[in-house]
Amino acid sequence: MIIDDSKADARKMHEIALLGRPAGVLSRRSFMAGSAAGLGALALGGCTTDGMSLAEAQKLYGPVPEEKFPIPAIDVTHVDPKYFRKTVAYNTKEPAGTIVVDPGNYYVYRVEGDGTATRYGANVGRDGFRWNGDAYVGRKSEWATWTPPKEMIKRQPEAAKYARGMPGGLDNPLGARTLHLYQNGAYTLYTIYASLDAESIGNGITSGCIGLLTQDMIHLYNQTPVKTKVVVLPA
Repeated sequence: MIIDDSKADARKMHEIALLGRPAGVLSRRSFMAGSAAGLGALALGGCTTDGMSLAEAQKLYGPVPEEKFPIPAIDVTHVDPKYFRKTVAYNTKEPAGTIVVDPGNYYVYRVEGDGTATRYGANVGRDGFRWNGDAYVGRKSEWATWTPPKEMIKRQPEAAKYARGMPGGLDNPLGARTLHLYQNGAYTLYTIYASLDAESIGNGITSGCIGLLTQDMIHLYNQTPVKTKVVVLPA
């Protein structure tokens, strides 16, 4: 994977957090990959094409200074407007609160139970690393510690300094909030995590984890209790 060396350490940590697995296999360790390189900024005019003005988007994705690690604003000019958070009509048999991941369209939905859902733009697994099926939120973390597996350290020695864990922070690949996905009582090692990388949204860049913009992830996290059902659709 190619990474722009001019970017901050966060991108490097996303890069070394990649450990591949065949699609559909849940028993091997997987973490997020780095952001897609070479993506040009999406220029926006005074208004978006999806019902939200640029000013409204900048407010929605503005800084969050009260956090343990103050969160900067997202540069929304690097996000396709169709991926901005939005309430949409959504027909499903899933109960209110269920999280539905649609990797083929780069969306995550939170079912609201009244024929609507809150829709978030997402990054998803790369080709060959996507999976689908039912899971649930087994635990939740704020500013989680990230620990690279031994296999990754062997392949990428630069990760060795985090063998005992990389503390939470803005450069940590797991970001400000993490929902850890479980199946049958076992941690799958897949997560829904927070990303500050605007250019990653709408792209397949990970080894199966699902990333939302940090402000969106906080919004989803605050409404998601442990045991919440998560449905990952086929891509």
